[in-house]
Amino acid sequence: MMPAARESLLDAAYTALARRPWSAVRMVDVAAAAGVSRQTLYNEFGSKDGLARALVRREADGYLAGVERALAGPGEPRERLTAVVEWTSSAARENALIRAMLTGCWSERLPAPPLAAVPSASSVPAQRRADGPLPTPRDFVRIVRDRAVAVLTGPTATCADTAELTRPCEMVVRLALSCVAAPPAEGGGMAEMVRAVVPREAV
Repeated sequence: MMPAARESLLDAAYTALARRPWSAVRMVDVAAAAGVSRQTLYNEFGSKDGLARALVRREADGYLAGVERALAGPGEPRERLTAVVEWTSSAARENALIRAMLTGCWSERLPAPPLAAVPSASSVPAQRRADGPLPTPRDFVRIVRDRAVAVLTGPTATCADTAELTRPCEMVVRLALSCVAAPPAEGGGMAEMVRAVVPREAV
């Protein structure tokens, strides 16, 4: 199957999930919404559980791609870290799957696949990846922290540079997750919060 068709099926599953609990989402309806046969859907994902894993994997990748965009943006390091906090907060507000992944709190409406890897007999590379481990909240802290350190220190960084920036970056990631769990008031001063936890000399 072409990657575009797989994306169409995942889009259809995501749209269905926005309208009804995952337990009420039917594979036949997802296939019909994407304009493919139910057999094609099963060939691609293996099962409804496989579709759930693929959907969670895609939303995790989308969140991390947004982190990359925030870190690559203009401005000094604290501004880019502020952009990471703002992106995390807005992504979690708009996407229930991202919110669940970042907090570990899965509502009954959502698919909640086991985060550990599952045996995969799929011949589809993207599905084999989805059948691998899915990120936990702790994984997200590590991944985003390490990516922020790598981007902000640059390719010529020394071990000392990396060590000095690791703690402030982790504090920012944990701040972002706290904003997901307990959202600040509208216009809640993300930049001020980042400045409070990351002294200028730290970055």
